[in-house]
Amino acid sequence: MSTNMDYLIRSSSVFFLLSFVTYTYSTSFEVQNNCPYTIWAASTPIGGGRRLNKGQTWVINAPRGTKMARIWGRTNCNFDGSGRGSCQTGDCGGVLQCTGWGKSPNTLAEYALNQFSNLDFWDISLIEGFNIPMTFAPTNPSGGKCHAVQCTANINGECPGQLKVPGGCNNPCTIGQCGPNDLSRFFKQRCPDAYSYPQDDPTSLFACPSDSTNYRVVFC
Repeated sequence: MSTNMDYLIRSSSVFFLLSFVTYTYSTSFEVQNNCPYTIWAASTPIGGGRRLNKGQTWVINAPRGTKMARIWGRTNCNFDGSGRGSCQTGDCGGVLQCTGWGKSPNTLAEYALNQFSNLDFWDISLIEGFNIPMTFAPTNPSGGKCHAVQCTANINGECPGQLKVPGGCNNPCTIGQCGPNDLSRFFKQRCPDAYSYPQDDPTSLFACPSDSTNYRVVFC
């Protein structure tokens, strides 16, 4: 009897320690849909995908050291019971659970955790276009480059004709005109905190302490 009890105590202790380690060495991303329509959120390399009706939230726990990661929203999707289908914007190979990147246009939240100087680096990118308004924010901002950023302008409604596509607005990079030009300035003027072309780092890259920061990504 005591042997069984000792085993249970040891097992419980191990489970607690593993839970503590998982909690300590992961960063939480709370993804919320505030749009008046359904979003099929996507996240790689951690998370996959999730349908979010208006007001719903999805929590993703990403291990420290995760990099080249992104979260985006897909619109006007239709999936069958096996998770296969398609989306008008942001489609990732016709599956609900994304393992690759989404098809342009899609508004991106990008991040790399616990990198140089124990910092998380993160941004909103419009380099692959815009489909859904987005806010990306640390849950405990600490000043400097660790504060909320957003891209909530009416980009779809004001999109230049040569960039406009059903459900979104392409970035000039997607049509072979990448760089600081009139078309990229259309995005930068409306969303000054977001990447409008690949070298747009000074005003578009943000950083927070890796050991004390979680994040929230809000659509609309």
